[in-house]
Amino acid sequence: MQEYFIELSKYFITFFMVLYTAAGFYVFRYREESARRTVYLVQSGMMFAVQALCFLTLALDSGDIQYLFFFAFVQIFMFAAVMMVTLIYERANRLLLNNMCMLLGVGFCMISRMSFQRAIRQYVIVLVSLTISYLIGRIRFFKKLTWAYAAAGIVLLSIVLILGEVSRGSKISFTVGGVTFQPSEFVKILFLFFLAAALWEDVSLGRIALTALIAGIHVVILVVSKDLGSALIFFSCFVLVVFIASRNYLYLLGGLCGGSAAAVAAYFLFSHVQNRVLAWRDPWTYIDKQGYQIAHSLFAVSGGGWFGMGLLRGDPSAIPLVEADFIFSSVCEELGVIFGICVILVCVSSFVMIMEIALRIHDRFYQMIVYGIGVMYIFQIFLTVGGGIKFIPMTGVTLPFVSYGGSSCMTSMIMFFIIQGIYIRLQQAEGRAQRPPSRARKDPPSGAKRTVKTNAREDRRENG
Repeated sequence: MQEYFIELSKYFITFFMVLYTAAGFYVFRYREESARRTVYLVQSGMMFAVQALCFLTLALDSGDIQYLFFFAFVQIFMFAAVMMVTLIYERANRLLLNNMCMLLGVGFCMISRMSFQRAIRQYVIVLVSLTISYLIGRIRFFKKLTWAYAAAGIVLLSIVLILGEVSRGSKISFTVGGVTFQPSEFVKILFLFFLAAALWEDVSLGRIALTALIAGIHVVILVVSKDLGSALIFFSCFVLVVFIASRNYLYLLGGLCGGSAAAVAAYFLFSHVQNRVLAWRDPWTYIDKQGYQIAHSLFAVSGGGWFGMGLLRGDPSAIPLVEADFIFSSVCEELGVIFGICVILVCVSSFVMIMEIALRIHDRFYQMIVYGIGVMYIFQIFLTVGGGIKFIPMTGVTLPFVSYGGSSCMTSMIMFFIIQGIYIRLQQAEGRAQRPPSRARKDPPSGAKRTVKTNAREDRRENG
């Protein structure tokens, strides 16, 4: 009986995930959050069903009841994130909140399946991140701190360049008190604020050139640190934000040409870039060395089929660094390609919602921040998924909310809560604009009221 349940559960998991994803796009039929509440309730039910079946399958197949206890703690977090945040943020965007919780739940499931200790560590980091993100989301940011944002970002990246620990040939982190930080993740936020502050009211050629110089310093430090994945995200975000701010296609064309030239230069300067390109072009010939990761990633994606092999039935540990860089491949292997496609579509629905919010914002500074977050979010997803399925060379970046990594998870959560804070202020502004005039302004003076009533009585007498 247990075997039948475990086998059938993967089909129900896929079915509920498809319903959740479809609901995530159905909400765009309605403009106001109040009209979307029923859809959000359906999403919440599907989210609980997916996560309950996943953790119940893990507990039954492994015979380890600690998965059920962990599921209970995950649901406590979901309740706090969805219910308490909506009470505190009265006008919060539920789609972004629901999608964040769904992706976190998928991540908790896959990480606990591979390493229960890492899953607990990730859970603690997420709890801390929720508190920090809530506080940051309530802050009103300053438009005139352009160079302060830039200086803080450059200093943090320089500290890593000088004092950082070498990991896989790159200086991307340092450890304080046993806790490892990856400052480039947090600098993403400062970098976005710098771009917004620099371009929200001035998109002249001189201002864009100065902004490009400062952005170039960020990218060069990352390149020298050999954190090329982050360097690519920073550069692409700069190009697209400049294009959005100026609406000038020449800047976009120049950015594409400059990025292509930089990619060619990186290929000739860095041996690990050559190895990744070699693995991307022909992983099968070099499967024992350069192509080992990507080949086993493709084995995992194709081996899972449409509905997956089932939790604990695959072998994700065959892929080095699977919980960070190749988490999407492990999702496809054990939960299925359909489930993996739904994960991508959930991310896309979040991106569409972010763009919708940005279009409704009239304050250019906050609009540029939201645009920048959306661009950085979707581009990182493209790099992670594209690298894992051999669409592009692997860049070594994480899948937001799903991959193991405290700095990445905290940064993604802070970004989503910054959008929530901006969205709430947008809702409040729209509410004030739609509010009818006060009764005192609409009603005529009392003397005028008596005159109107007297005239009405006289008219009735005359007609009678």
